[in-house]
Amino acid sequence: MSFKNFLLALRKVFTLSGLEFFLKSQSKVEKVFFFLFLFCFFLSFSFLALNFYLKHTQLQPKEGGIFIEGMVGFPNYLNPIYSIASDVDDSITNLLFSGLMKFEGKNLVPDLLENYKILEEGKVFEITLKENVFWDDGHKITSDDIIFTVKAIQNPEVKSPLRTAWLGVDVEKISENSLKFVLKNPSYVFLENLTLKPIPKHLFENVPPANFSLSVFNLKPVSSGPYRLKRIERDKEGKIILVELEKNEHYFGKKPYIQSVIFKFFDNEEKLLEAVAKKEIDAFSLKEYEDIPGFEVLSYKLPRYFGVFLNLEKEIFSEKEVREALTLATDKKEILRKVVLNKGEIINSPVLPEFLEQKEEKKITFDVEKAKEILEKAGYKDLDENGTLEKVIIKEPSFQFKNDLALGAKGKEVEELQRCLSKDPEIYPEGEITGYFGNKTKEAVIKFQEKYKEEILEPIGLKKGTGEVKKKTREKLNQICFEKKEEKKFLKFSLVTGEDPILQKTAQILKNQWEKAGFEVEIKTYKIEDLKREVITKKDYDALLFGQILGKIPDFFPFWHSTQIGENGLNLSNYQNKNLDKVLEEQRQEFDEEKRKEKLEKIEKILMEDYPAIFLYNPDYLYAVSQKVKGKKSYFISLPSERFLYFQNWYIMEKRVWK
Repeated sequence: MSFKNFLLALRKVFTLSGLEFFLKSQSKVEKVFFFLFLFCFFLSFSFLALNFYLKHTQLQPKEGGIFIEGMVGFPNYLNPIYSIASDVDDSITNLLFSGLMKFEGKNLVPDLLENYKILEEGKVFEITLKENVFWDDGHKITSDDIIFTVKAIQNPEVKSPLRTAWLGVDVEKISENSLKFVLKNPSYVFLENLTLKPIPKHLFENVPPANFSLSVFNLKPVSSGPYRLKRIERDKEGKIILVELEKNEHYFGKKPYIQSVIFKFFDNEEKLLEAVAKKEIDAFSLKEYEDIPGFEVLSYKLPRYFGVFLNLEKEIFSEKEVREALTLATDKKEILRKVVLNKGEIINSPVLPEFLEQKEEKKITFDVEKAKEILEKAGYKDLDENGTLEKVIIKEPSFQFKNDLALGAKGKEVEELQRCLSKDPEIYPEGEITGYFGNKTKEAVIKFQEKYKEEILEPIGLKKGTGEVKKKTREKLNQICFEKKEEKKFLKFSLVTGEDPILQKTAQILKNQWEKAGFEVEIKTYKIEDLKREVITKKDYDALLFGQILGKIPDFFPFWHSTQIGENGLNLSNYQNKNLDKVLEEQRQEFDEEKRKEKLEKIEKILMEDYPAIFLYNPDYLYAVSQKVKGKKSYFISLPSERFLYFQNWYIMEKRVWK
């Protein structure tokens, strides 16, 4: 059959009778070829059509979908004036409430605010709210809500954990949409206070301050954020096991794609992981990195660090050489590798690289041999040959005779003289301690001088005692009664930390490393709450392995100023340095970015040169998210709850649109 005849036949095929006639007229082989041709034709056409569609369309996020997160622990307060005390509460609250301002990366930008002004050299912060901001019940958000929130936080009866940050701040209304905060002193770090999430005055104004923490509105919030509360589910015991949020139609900002967010709560990590294995969870936080099928693990940078705080009020750490040697004997790379699988960064000071963006990082290099040299120069040796270094210290007596004494003298030195002489009944049988140098004391001194005449009398050409206490007599009295003592100082101390897998792993590695340099280390572990309450507040430790959390606008004053030493202070090393105090005070009030960086560099330099602590590493915050969730990314956050900062960009469902 020619090609022309084939095309004519094909035209006839597209009628039912033509198809029947055509098929009857073909041989079996021709029928096979015909249907094969049709199959290839339609397959090619479909492929070309699909290829055309894919080339001329693109995927875009589509509204809808449910996002389910699993958390260990249970919510108590869906209220931003309390939520900071709990990661569970704070994570949910971050989706329910908007702040006056918010961080985008390292930059502070308006959220509920239209704008703000810094006046009177940093003592006054004037803010103006956006016009179109509402609570999810339709009430407008006004300056009255902000003022009410601040005054509630400041009220000691409310017991807000934010109270300390707001002490000494006056708030004054300017208009319905504007107000000002007035400070006693200029404060750059106050800017971070402007991330405050206000609560609705119309809900709480009739709640007595002492009952704020008991209010039903703590679990029935009226929100200002991208989501609002839909429902809370409890178990038979009344424990909250689920919180569901839905999109807030009154939200002023970019609406999220995901329609519903569900938080499920578990007693422990084992139960959470069981739910993950059953594919009931889309996201959860990880303590330690691991590959999980179907999940992507995001690594977020946080302004926090772990370190060993050396209590400088303990004798072993009073010597800078000991602190320096201990620092040099610390292999931070090994710790980072073994403890957090390199999911973090090594640090050498509390001034994190994110704060300075240094071109050349300042380092303290691991060198155990140099550590041993420093200790040897400081007088430490392995005298007992047991691996622990020690040195002999000559302890000066608490008292020594320094003045000439004779008949008629009075005072403490006479008392000590009589006490010393009375130790020998043959010399001073009366043993009277009166503080007055009388004849009996004189006679005792004569007997003492004649008993030790070879050392007291003969060197100055005398044969009989004079009864007066002068140089030679003083020397012998000091030798007998106030002899210098030898003491051994061992490089032995206890390392205190919490019952946390990461802390305990770190502590064991440190112990092994330090023992190679000649230190003897005992590890003591406590439950985290007991550690904070019983040990840290009382500074009852030699060395403390713990972490500290900073803000995105770092303020090192609470952690390193000398006013913060002692009980309840956050200066965990009990470190005092006048130069550091001065810089810490200045950095709080410095608004010029470059000058502020200079202050931070000075803080870093002082702490790196004096070794009050061994700064170890900043572990990443690890967050596992299902691969079905798109639009997610990791960035620098100040708290774990800020992982939802760009949640409006996350999506589960997709659609294709023409380009």
